[in-house]
Amino acid sequence: QVQLVESGGDLVQPGGSLRLSCAASGLTLDYYTVAWFRQAPGKEREGLACISKIYETTVYVDSVKGRYTISVDKAENTMYLQMNSLKPEDTAVYYCAVDSDPPWAKVSSTSIGADGFDSWGQGTQVSVSS
Repeated sequence: QVQLVESGGDLVQPGGSLRLSCAASGLTLDYYTVAWFRQAPGKEREGLACISKIYETTVYVDSVKGRYTISVDKAENTMYLQMNSLKPEDTAVYYCAVDSDPPWAKVSSTSIGADGFDSWGQGTQVSVSS
């Protein structure tokens, strides 16, 4: 059974940094498309960053490009989201996700679809405020 356990969410001041972690069990992250999403109150879930094994590319949406970095540590079987220059509008619950079975998630240079991702973390709260 696949399990994704997230950690690292916190309250941080504008301009600060955080690193979110997502430890996986039941599958090998490096084999699959992985992504980070977030959902703010009253808003739809938004795809932020994705390492796509189908399209063989890493994608960032415009709102986080240049500030966020997604990575996978093969030895630890853990994915990370390094977040720099945080803004109040980055406040949300953040989720990691893995696409391990078809139908595959739709990923383009500007968007990351949530449909198709099969396994999700429990979410971790990130709050950016002074």
